[in-house]
Parts: sequence; C-alpha cells; structure tokens
Amino acid sequence: MTENLTRAATAESISDGPGSVITLLTDTAELTCNTASFEAGAAGAPVHFHTKATEFFHVTDGRLDVLVGDEIHTLVKGDFIAVPPGVKHAFAPASDSTAEVFVGFTPGMGRFDYYRLLGRVRAGEATVQDIIDSQPVYDNHYAESDTWAGRLKRSAEA
Repeated sequence: MTENLTRAATAESISDGPGSVITLLTDTAELTCNTASFEAGAAGAPVHFHTKATEFFHVTDGRLDVLVGDEIHTLVKGDFIAVPPGVKHAFAPASDSTAEVFVGFTPGMGRFDYYRLLGRVRAGEATVQDIIDSQPVYDNHYAESDTWAGRLKRSAEA
C-alpha cells in the first residue's frame, strides 16, 4: 500500500471567493478531500449535484447551512452529512457565523483542478464560462433551488 500524506505546512490553499479558502488534502480515484474555511457572509458553494460521487461534510468549527434536495440543515461543530449522487445541494456558513468544514467525495476523480479553476476565475485568469464548460469534466453540475434562493434573499434582508 502506498500512503497518501499531506502535511498542513505544504498543503495547497486556494481562495475561490471573498472570505472562502479551500485547502487541498487528497485527490485519488477513491477519495477526494479538502477543508473549506468560510468567514461570516461568504457565499459558499452554489446549488449543484454530482452524478457519480457522494459528497460529505463534517463541520469542525462554526455553523454551516447545507441544502439537501429541498431542505436546509444547519450543521454545528461535530455534525456530519453525506449527500448521495444525483441530489442537488449547496452549502455556506450559517447567518452571522463562520464555518470550518472537512469535505470529501467518494469516489474521487481528480477534482483539484476544478478548485484551481475556481481560484483562477477569482484571480481574473479564467471566466465563469470556463466553469460552466467544466461541468461534465469534474462531475459538478449546477442547478437551481427556490429553497436556497429564499435563504439567500432572507440573508440579504437581515
């Protein structure tokens, strides 16, 4: 067996939006894992689904809102949720909260380049169209949700 070790001091980190940092941990055919750190008010991930992978979240600090289907769950430190393939979901720090989250996908699939693309869009080196075009490559398919849109509207009004 070959180990897969990532040291915190040398892990690659990417800012994919204001107040959001993704730290890349492992990206193999079996498993993709990263951490996500969100400041209060960060946008998080928009509504999307995966056709092949289960995505899971373990909150290590703060509070995280997670859309699963048409229901929003607020997870707190220590909570875990897994979203099976085909189920639309989104996530962001809960209102007026930060969040630290361990995120994983099984099976994995070389998803780190997707995160790098997000970082390049943030830096002005790529476009949103590049992200849209990458949906089948990274099994990250964007969707819409009235439930999530309502959450965003309520947050903006608060």
